[in-house]
Amino acid sequence: MKENTSAVLDTFDLAILRILQKDNAVPHRVIGEQVNLSAPSVQRRIRRMENSGVIAANVSIVDPTKVELPLTIIVEVELVSETAEGIDTVKKLFSETPQIQQCYYVTGEVDFMLLMVVGSMAEYEELTRSLFFENEIVRKFRTFVSMDRVKAKMELRL
Repeated sequence: MKENTSAVLDTFDLAILRILQKDNAVPHRVIGEQVNLSAPSVQRRIRRMENSGVIAANVSIVDPTKVELPLTIIVEVELVSETAEGIDTVKKLFSETPQIQQCYYVTGEVDFMLLMVVGSMAEYEELTRSLFFENEIVRKFRTFVSMDRVKAKMELRL
């Protein structure tokens, strides 16, 4: 259960996070050796960071090309009108669409930036119909197809 409090991180916590961001399967004993703490202390700190939301999830990053999802598409989305209800509606829609890997509500000329992963252009075309063309909240969208994934890192500089 995530607590809704701000966590105070010390140098040990930051050192643990640096290790976990590279490989979250490193045994607590090994982390402890690297940061000069006991394994139980490392375990308590990790649990505290999970409960406070500092560690949002423990996941495996999958290379989409290895699972037959070769196309990465970035989409700018502009809404007809920025009403709270409309924004909440598209946030929910985008959050529930599995092909949308990341969704950002942004400032500037567009309202949302989406990072999508799909198996084919035909799949993307089908998604554009349901997500954009048939959605009266969406004014327009612009598509960018990635030619090469140069960097796909989910690691914060701490």
